Amino acid sequence: MQESVSDKMFDIIVSNPPYVTESEKSDMEDNVLRFEPHLALFVTDENALVFYEKIADFARIYLNKGGVLFFEINREKGCQVEALLQQRGFKNIERVKDISGNERMIKAVKE
Repeated sequence: MQESVSDKMFDIIVSNPPYVTESEKSDMEDNVLRFEPHLALFVTDENALVFYEKIADFARIYLNKGGVLFFEINREKGCQVEALLQQRGFKNIERVKDISGNERMIKAVKE
């Protein structure tokens, strides 16, 4: 990813990384399991935040000051993703709920 955009800077980065843990697979609807690519959905239980870590590190380099990072999140991992972003210096972090009242998105600003 970095080679293709290494000379670019961004005001907004939006990502919907894989965030369903392997242990949550049994809770998924059958149609999702049959038709969605598993590579796009699932992460290991042991390293559930791996994509958030990599994308946040990328954003620290390629996001303009005042730029905004948006992630779709696992409703069970909002606090962990927020802490990860705080550790990387992001500010004004907000967790946003979906129509069902579950935390579904997180927004963070690069200072």
